[in-house]
Amino acid sequence: MPEKHLFEYAIIRVVPRVERGEFINVGVILYCASQGFLRTRFMLPEARLLALCPTLDLTELTERLGAFERVCVGRREGGPIGQLPIAARFRWLTATRSTVVQTSPVHPGLCLDPTDALTQLFAQQVE
Repeated sequence: MPEKHLFEYAIIRVVPRVERGEFINVGVILYCASQGFLRTRFMLPEARLLALCPTLDLTELTERLGAFERVCVGRREGGPIGQLPIAARFRWLTATRSTVVQTSPVHPGLCLDPTDALTQLFAQQVE
């Protein structure tokens, strides 16, 4: 029987007006220590976001979410945070913040393949 791997994930949320607490799920971050896996996947449902907040800057939002991807990849492209160990990068990405881009609490799971788990979570929580 194939071995299952423990993973942790958080949902990426766009909170256009932080004071109202309304959000739309736009992505998932998944970390699997045993596989050295840290990736994010996101999409911007522009019509839904603009219906919630017509003044939202989608270009800036895309850049912020791109920064999440660069930190996941690591190396120099991820800036100083991207050069931290993989666990520290995940913790930094999922830290509580009061900005337009926030994450849910971290949740655990078990998977055979973290890429498949990311795809499944994205379909369930975002699409």
